[in-house]
Amino acid sequence: MEGDGNEIDAERYEEDESVTDILRDRFRLSTISIAETQAKKHGMQISEPIIACISELAFKYTAHRNEHVASTLRSFYDDLKAKEPQSERKRKKASKNKDKATTSAVQFPDL
Repeated sequence: MEGDGNEIDAERYEEDESVTDILRDRFRLSTISIAETQAKKHGMQISEPIIACISELAFKYTAHRNEHVASTLRSFYDDLKAKEPQSERKRKKASKNKDKATTSAVQFPDL
């Protein structure tokens, strides 16, 4: 059964890689289009290696920036969770348990 989990992980990894490749290609095409448009707008020409370099740098910068944003959000969440008093967390769990207990209790009239 462990092999099945590894196969699923491998398939998921391959799918993620193919999606990343497609996004990278689309991003590069957009970057190239923007660079060429701006060059024409200013009456200039850009060589192919320069356009490829600009595209690659832009992709790396945005990927790095997205990773940074994700890590910042993760640490912010962890800080908020750490600041929440432990008793508050226990109280939330206890109130949920009490709600379950009171709804399932059966009351009998006194004889």
